[in-house]
Amino acid sequence: MPLPDPIRVIVTKPMEFGRFFLPGPTEVRPEVLEAMVRPVIGHRGEDMERLLSGMDTALRGLFRTRRPVYVSTSSATGFMETAITNLSRGRILCLVGGAFGARFHKIAERCGRPADALAVEWGTPHTPALLREALDSSPGVYDLVTVVHSETSTGVLNPVAELAAVVREHEDILIAVDGVTSVGGARVEFDAWDLDFLLTGSQKALALPPGLALAAASRRALERAEEIPARSYYFDLLEFERRAPEFQTTNTPAVNLFYALDAQMERITQEGLEARWARHQAMAERTWTWAEELGDRTGRDFSVLAPEGYRSPTVTSVTLPDGLSGPDIVAAARAKGFTLAPGYGKLKPSTIRIGHMGDHTMTELETILAVLDEVIDDRIGGLE
Repeated sequence: MPLPDPIRVIVTKPMEFGRFFLPGPTEVRPEVLEAMVRPVIGHRGEDMERLLSGMDTALRGLFRTRRPVYVSTSSATGFMETAITNLSRGRILCLVGGAFGARFHKIAERCGRPADALAVEWGTPHTPALLREALDSSPGVYDLVTVVHSETSTGVLNPVAELAAVVREHEDILIAVDGVTSVGGARVEFDAWDLDFLLTGSQKALALPPGLALAAASRRALERAEEIPARSYYFDLLEFERRAPEFQTTNTPAVNLFYALDAQMERITQEGLEARWARHQAMAERTWTWAEELGDRTGRDFSVLAPEGYRSPTVTSVTLPDGLSGPDIVAAARAKGFTLAPGYGKLKPSTIRIGHMGDHTMTELETILAVLDEVIDDRIGGLE
């Protein structure tokens, strides 16, 4: 009997930090990755309780809330499903202006929850006036509104504070917010904006490996969940709330990812949340200026997809002129050792997306913008 082929071990050389600008997952600092290389602990013992309790203040600060912050071993989509299955006993209004707004609507359909999409063109924000008209014209129809704060597929930043204020005009309606590319990179105020549910994922502005989701819920949200018997088992909001004061997880956690979360929350605390927001805003504004300068320099139609006043500080979608391809530019940048993303879904051919979030710095951003200048100039030269 022939022997099996020997097992091949593929060793990947660590990439130099500052070359990976996907809009998620984003780069993780080496010291944060190193924090994961610790022995596993019992997730129902005192060690786990100390780990979670030690992060409690920092996590509440991250969400700007006095409420507990839940941590789930899942992607952020898991907490999107939590919002759908725990917070509506009637009909849901999903604000859709990109792929992730649409995901809320798809989850509702898959879970058998009645839902309508309040859709706008990709690259367009949802305004308070638009939401008010939708709710006022259908009194008593909806009991939950879902919205994406920073829409990763378009770079639009929806005015969540103002949208939440419109929802608060209606006593029986809750609001659930996808903050996946905003929490940790943009101003988000759970308490001050009077939100009902806010979720994020570890792999975006928090600059952690994928695999954790974080969320906060209002008292109103918990009261609503009590009215819904078919909430979900893994994503039972009341179970997350019950475990929070005990500093325990609802199910077996990815302990080593929690080590990374602990290390990164310490780094974020040291930087200061306001300073972190300002760093992201500065990188975003530099990217917007670059896109404008690129158009002026080349005489071609380069622009930021999202309109002024509604642009995310963590991800920018740049529209390309005719003759240029998002996937082609991304491939050329990769050949030079840099990673970014083409457009998402139907925008894939006509845009590129730069994720300037997490632990990136202005110096690193300038480097990839210079690489993109070279790549784009080469391709424009080939068109002439």
